[in-house]
Amino acid sequence: MKEKSFAPMPEAAESRIQEIIARYPEKKSAIMPALYIAQEVHGWLTDEAYNWVSERLGLAKAHVVQVATFYTMYYKKPVGQYHVQICRTLSCMLCGSRSVVKRIKERLALASGEISADGLWSYEEVECLGSCGTAPMVQINDVFFEKLTVEALDQIMDRIEKEKPDLRYSTIREELGGGLADLPRSQVW
Repeated sequence: MKEKSFAPMPEAAESRIQEIIARYPEKKSAIMPALYIAQEVHGWLTDEAYNWVSERLGLAKAHVVQVATFYTMYYKKPVGQYHVQICRTLSCMLCGSRSVVKRIKERLALASGEISADGLWSYEEVECLGSCGTAPMVQINDVFFEKLTVEALDQIMDRIEKEKPDLRYSTIREELGGGLADLPRSQVW
């Protein structure tokens, strides 16, 4: 198959995808980690990212796009340095997520999917993030913040603005970012 023309990925990404592919009996099974690698490099799933995954796994680009669009953890357009995903399903709604959504909208003065002028923040409302027992919750990049109140959300966002912590998981390096200095990766307030 002839290689398509797109910007080369870093060697670490190329090496990592080969390691991941080797774990599976069929390389197409590596689609989700491959999408994470492409997103980590590009910041979101660009056309080049889809092409790269398609080429590495021998899949039609349409199939790659279908998988990516099914899941909210893949960014289909640029997001802020800190992307807030607010769970809007029943458990979170019943436990007060509407007030969390309202506060984020007030604080950021953005519509869902927009990025703040400084590039720091973006947000979206998403379906279940799998933390129903600790509702309401948000995910900021790759970190869950659970049993939130509006006050706790403000404290978290204030600290993020001040400390600029790494709240991402690197699929390439297989490591968690440092997070907020004294908080575990998943914080129940």
